[in-house]
Order: sequence, then structure tokens, then C-alpha cells
Amino acid sequence: MACDHDCSHCGSDCSDRKAESLIAKENAKSDVKRVIAVVSGKGGVGKSMVSALLTTAMRRRGFSTAVLDADITGPSMPQAFGVKGMVYATDDGIIPAQTAAGTKLMSINLMLPDDTDPVVWRGPIIAGTVTQFWTDVCWGDVDYMFVDMPPGTGDVPLTVFQQLPVDGIIVVTSPQELVGMIVGKAVKMANMLNVPLLGIVENMSYFECPDCHTRHRIFGESHIEELAAKYGIDTVARLPIDPSLAALCDEGRIESFEGGWLDEMADMLCRVQPRDKSAKPE
Repeated sequence: MACDHDCSHCGSDCSDRKAESLIAKENAKSDVKRVIAVVSGKGGVGKSMVSALLTTAMRRRGFSTAVLDADITGPSMPQAFGVKGMVYATDDGIIPAQTAAGTKLMSINLMLPDDTDPVVWRGPIIAGTVTQFWTDVCWGDVDYMFVDMPPGTGDVPLTVFQQLPVDGIIVVTSPQELVGMIVGKAVKMANMLNVPLLGIVENMSYFECPDCHTRHRIFGESHIEELAAKYGIDTVARLPIDPSLAALCDEGRIESFEGGWLDEMADMLCRVQPRDKSAKPE
């Protein structure tokens, strides 16, 4: 039978067959130009803090920003940004909250009567909720959306990489050698799904004495350069152990942080080109 190049009704496995896109259609009231996922292979390395700091850095550069909190069972972004209360919906979709500096924010904690209520859901429901944060939220005009991912390589990271148009990932790690091995798993997952690696941030890299300014490697010597070279990552950054950062997160004032640790990372993100909207699925 002659090929009519319409794969929708044909079961043949030929060279002309095109892979069907799994990317979910964004909300009609959304125009998100770049999606950056912040990932880690394990919990407790400061991924949410890095997400908040990068979002703030891009906002300070004049870009419109948004945060999609994909850590459904451990959401922390509303606390870091000092956002409280519940979001509401219109006929067009869910209206995201806004931070003091104007970043749009969507998190499961903004849909719960009490922010300490646990989310006791199975994986497929959690992954579906993350997709709905993309399809059902009226994000409006956004230059950079940061997706704060849960740790690991399970349902939610797979859903984000397959159903959101991710333009690249920032990997967050810490100095321990064990973490380096776990980071490798997250990096290899991104490679398997053809998601670009944009940069790597080593959190808790050192503690600088406020009196003598000597740097102490509390968690051991840094391995970030080795990891970056191993996985072909050009942009690296180091975050110190700084009690003031933790205090700002606890107080909901992360947007007032001072420090240039992620300036090079933010400069790199400025060079990420917006997606070709004509290629998005209908």
C-alpha cells in the first residue's frame, strides 16, 4: 500500500514515522517563553532555595517570571516567597498567586485549607496535578518559568520532562561524593529524554568565617568541577552555607537576598532563546 504520510491510521514501523509529541498544551491565557527545571537526585540539597534565588535574579534583570512548584508532597515555595492564602479559579482557569516582587506562583499549598495538611496521593495523581498546573493555570506573559522539582527520577520528573516544554535543567548538588553519584542519575535521565543541561549549582559548598573570611569546607572538598566536566556542563556556581539565606526563606523574604553567587548562572539563562511557538502542539 502506498504511503500517504498520515501515521495516525497506520501501524507500520517505518523510517517516515514521526514520534507523537507528549507535550501538553498550555492554558489559552498563558504565554510562557522559557521553562527551566531545577532538579536534584536527592532531597535536602537546597533545590527550592536555588529555584527561588534564580527566579529572583531573573526578575531583577527585568524579566517576567513564574514558579511552578512541582514538589506536590513537599511544597516550600509559598513559604520562601511569603505567599499565603488560596488561589481562585475563573472560567479561563486558575489564577496564580503573586509574590511581593511580582513573580507568579502556583503550588499545591495554595489550594489547601491549611498549609500543614499533608498530600497523601499516589504517584499518577501527583503527576497529573503537575500537568494541570501547566494546562489549567492562567500564567499570562512569562519570560522565565522555573519548575521546582521533587528529588529523584520518579513520576513527576518524568511527567515534567515529557509533558512540559522544558528548555533546560539546572542541577543542584552538594559536596559529598555520594551526592555526586546520585546527581549522575538525574543527569542521565535528562539525557535520555533529550533535555539540555544548562548548569550545576553546588549548595553548602563552604562556610566563610565572618571575622577572618577563611572558607571552611564543612561537607568536604568540592567535586563540582569534576561533575561539570564529566557531564559536559559549562556553567557552575557555588552557594555558601549562609544562615541569612535560611532566615530569609523562613521569613518569606527570599526576594530581598543580597549576594552575587548565581550571577553567572543568571547571565547564562539570559542567553536561552524563547521557544518557537509555531511548533507547539495544538
